[in-house]
Amino acid sequence: MSKRKSKETSSVNEERISQVQRILRERFCHQCPNGKLFGVQLQYKHLLELLKRTIIHGESNSALIIGPRGSGKTMLLNYVLKELMEVKQVRENLLQVHLNGLLQTNDKIALKEITRQLQMENVVGDKVFGSFAENLAFLLEALKKGNRDSSCPVLFILDEFDLFVHHKNQTLLYNLFDISQSAQTPVTVIGLTCRQDILELLEKRVKSRFSHRQIYLLNSFDFKQYLKIFKEQLYLPAEFPYKPFTQKWNKNVQSLSEDRTVQDVLRNHFHCSKDLRSLHMLLMLALSSITVSHPFMTGSDLLEASKLCRMDSKANIVHGLSVLEICLIIAMKHLNDVYEGEPFNFQMVYNEFQKFIQRKAHSMYNFEKPVVMKAFEHLLQLELIKPIEGLSVRAQREYLLMKLLLDNNQIMDALQVYPNCPTDVKQWATSSLSWL
Repeated sequence: MSKRKSKETSSVNEERISQVQRILRERFCHQCPNGKLFGVQLQYKHLLELLKRTIIHGESNSALIIGPRGSGKTMLLNYVLKELMEVKQVRENLLQVHLNGLLQTNDKIALKEITRQLQMENVVGDKVFGSFAENLAFLLEALKKGNRDSSCPVLFILDEFDLFVHHKNQTLLYNLFDISQSAQTPVTVIGLTCRQDILELLEKRVKSRFSHRQIYLLNSFDFKQYLKIFKEQLYLPAEFPYKPFTQKWNKNVQSLSEDRTVQDVLRNHFHCSKDLRSLHMLLMLALSSITVSHPFMTGSDLLEASKLCRMDSKANIVHGLSVLEICLIIAMKHLNDVYEGEPFNFQMVYNEFQKFIQRKAHSMYNFEKPVVMKAFEHLLQLELIKPIEGLSVRAQREYLLMKLLLDNNQIMDALQVYPNCPTDVKQWATSSLSWL
């Protein structure tokens, strides 16, 4: 009986932990508009009012949301749309078109995507997917035929807006802004970008049709607010089914925010990057250590997660190299020191390596030149070195000029933790100017 009870208890605990992880992961990954907005209430009101005027009153408009990556541009828009979708009139009438500059790389692809999202593919058979000109003419005609009162409002959301600027003649932007200026179908164009100079990139004819409404998002909160955001992101919602566990979890989060170690971790993170995306990454890594036997997050979990976040990926690659490849990197380091960062070629690195071998013949194996060349090419594949002129240049492989993409600190840090690194190699790395 006791065994069955313990089994039931453990299964309940597993279910509870998996639910906690699912709720928090969803919050961190999908920018769910279920929590609170931080420090962007004015921008929220501005955008909400702008979209209400389009959807409810039939006014056409255009605006740009500008801010650095991770400042919450998409999240702000999602919050506004969530609130608007609660109104029955909006839910039934609003048509949304989502475009992304990374996916819709030219106007033709963008136009096909617009017709697909507006469900207009089969309106006139195959004609919609004829030439670009026919497609555009049909779409514009369809949008211009409507009127303020009876037409469904259309909301165009252009993510990575700055990439649409590089499309030929900015045809799509010109026509979208032109429609948003007309008095027919209510259309609003919202662009999201991280470029502060975006207006300078627009052609004169496009700029003249843009409303010049700009909503700036800058992470202007201080560390106290950052700490508050940390707590809000980890708190479990009141509707979580296991009430006693929710209280314990939220109490633990409160005590975490008061812990000096956790505050130091968060302060370092805050000074490196204020954006919430990096905070979500930190919390995601800490959350992955939660198990049935370790049900609450601790300061050491956050400390470990912080180390993983700040880990140098290139130094990690160096840990997996062979001793020969390490020797070549040290030879490049010395060449950089001697020639003050000037590019080098394989022959120079090989000569440097041979000098080292001659001095330490008793402890180091002398590799043949083709083997050394193979190791050099492996470093090129790993992008620890890169060619100055590109691999297409007609020159012997040995004499292609290269540049090292590691600095001295990265090399020395990697050598400190390199397993079973020969002492002579470490001494060679620390000697200031080798033996020159």
